[in-house]
Amino acid sequence: MIKIAIVEDDSFIRESLQEFIDAQDNMHQVAAKDSVEAFLYWLNDDNKPDVILMDIGLPGMSGISGIKLIKEKYPEINILMLTVYNDSHRIFQSLCAGASGYLLKNTPFSEIKEAIEIIHEGGSSMSPQIARKVIEYFHTDKKGEITSPLTIKEKEIVMCLVDGMSYKMIANKGNISIETVRSHIKNIYKKLHVHNKAGVIRKSLKGEI
Repeated sequence: MIKIAIVEDDSFIRESLQEFIDAQDNMHQVAAKDSVEAFLYWLNDDNKPDVILMDIGLPGMSGISGIKLIKEKYPEINILMLTVYNDSHRIFQSLCAGASGYLLKNTPFSEIKEAIEIIHEGGSSMSPQIARKVIEYFHTDKKGEITSPLTIKEKEIVMCLVDGMSYKMIANKGNISIETVRSHIKNIYKKLHVHNKAGVIRKSLKGEI
């Protein structure tokens, strides 16, 4: 059973997510808070969730700041961003802070469920629009020179995500297992986190790229 917490200030969205999660056989909603502060007040060693669905634009502390605090104390908790923001600045701030995935709020519930399961199993997940921004960021620098640390196969998989393909569809297309697809995507995110061209990432966070 996957234990899930929700940090979302929009009551309609929060309650809709609660109802959907509680209707799943393999998931259990353990907390639904409207701010990072309220969630941190609730969180302790005995009730920590497996996955947190986290908004960015919250009253008080932002979701991105919340990621850092949560991951510092509980690095094993996976955080999936669920937000309206699709700009490179917030995407890379979230990923570098420790988020395991990034979805937009218009993502269908069925895909949110799949993303939660993938992240719980050690993978990563992102909306097609987010995948496109990631691949575009790694494809060229300001002079148009190729700077991508991604392998050809990783680029192919990200482009499949951009095209809206599910993990199963990607696996069938590449004649590989779903576990291999998840492994490739996990590596893509790992490169985001430990990429040695830190200066390039800093420029992106400052909106210079």
